[in-house]
Amino acid sequence: MVRASLAAAFLWFVAAPLWASPVSHFTLENGLEAVVIEDHRAPVVVHMVWYKVGSADELRGKSGIAHYFEHLMFKGTDTMAAGELSKTVAANGGSDNAFTSYDYTAYYQRIAADRLELVMKMEADRMRHLKISPDDWKTERDVILEERAQRTDSDPGALFGEQKNAAQFLNHPYGTPIIGWRQEMEALTRDDALAWYPKYYAPNNAVLVVAGDVTPDQVRTLAETYYGVLAPTPDLPERQRPQEPPQLAERRLVFPDARVAQPYLSRSYLAPERDPGDQKQAAALTVLAEVLGGNSATSVLGRKLIFGDGSAIYASAYYDGMAIDDTTFNLAVMPVADVTLPEAEAALDRALADFLKEGIDPAQFERIRTRIRASEIYAQDNTEGLARRYGEALASGFSIEDVQSWPDVLMSVTEEDVMAAAHAVFDKRHAVTGYLTRPEQEAAQ
Repeated sequence: MVRASLAAAFLWFVAAPLWASPVSHFTLENGLEAVVIEDHRAPVVVHMVWYKVGSADELRGKSGIAHYFEHLMFKGTDTMAAGELSKTVAANGGSDNAFTSYDYTAYYQRIAADRLELVMKMEADRMRHLKISPDDWKTERDVILEERAQRTDSDPGALFGEQKNAAQFLNHPYGTPIIGWRQEMEALTRDDALAWYPKYYAPNNAVLVVAGDVTPDQVRTLAETYYGVLAPTPDLPERQRPQEPPQLAERRLVFPDARVAQPYLSRSYLAPERDPGDQKQAAALTVLAEVLGGNSATSVLGRKLIFGDGSAIYASAYYDGMAIDDTTFNLAVMPVADVTLPEAEAALDRALADFLKEGIDPAQFERIRTRIRASEIYAQDNTEGLARRYGEALASGFSIEDVQSWPDVLMSVTEEDVMAAAHAVFDKRHAVTGYLTRPEQEAAQ
């Protein structure tokens, strides 16, 4: 009986479509895009609005305005008091939040399905009718400055990452922290917020995603009622960012800080992003990150540095191609106590050189393919995760077809594709290598 169950489960695993949830897509007359993901297993919905603007769209000298305005969106309108939206959601048993990235800003609520109209009405209200009082903007500016103090200025790892990112992107705004540089955050004003709001917070610059116990007809009716009456922004500006000049030499930095508990090194390489309609190279880099650092026991860096020569207690590789412009492929190594950072870097370079020479272990590659397919299938159980996947993609210029084809593109990647991607990306002329260390260790090294 157990064997029969396992066999049935295996057949489902290899035969199940990767995108089983019904997905609908429509656009209102005012330009608002909408995605509906049906999941009727529980009477719950996730309601999200994604704006196609992030910190990389800020004017020079105004860093932090995108994140700052995200905070201001929780102030009042003509019909809602400051903080009322979040209080109402909580009173109805739900939760809400927001987040800002380089390429988008998003707001969401998770709540009982019969409360969808309530949250949609409130979200639509603040899309165009936000009121920013002379007191609100100062208070909230103090909040984001304190957030920077807690999350960045007090964390040497965060400061190190910020400096390394700035070294990687000399000209592109991806080199500017999303939260902003402190001196520019301190100079943000109410006028900056009032200029940002009508320019970018508009139905024709937004994507609505509703996932859960709903039907497309229900969502369309509510969307037309509450979002459809909002005026679009005429002559919406195209997203044009300064681009990087060719990087011709490796960049290096050492960041000493007495608060560092465990020194480590990290390296980032400029890498191509995932492009709408052409996702194969990004898929190969995604698999490459899994091959090199996905599992400490079986990955290339884990086997060579942790369980091989014993030079590291931690090694990783990371790549996320969801970006509008060129992104990075990242490596990190945390050495054991008696190994210096230069020695750890030499071990990392040897491991990469061996990998480029030896290629991929076929058995490992098949395990990774199985794990990737499993993760895509399990993702179907996470309604909020699916909503985020579609919202992030559409806010970054991708299509529904791009999102739905991504699992198949991943599964089409071959060993040869991965090795070609590795040879292309691992060019030190396009890299930034950084040491996060303690001052006494910097002197010793």
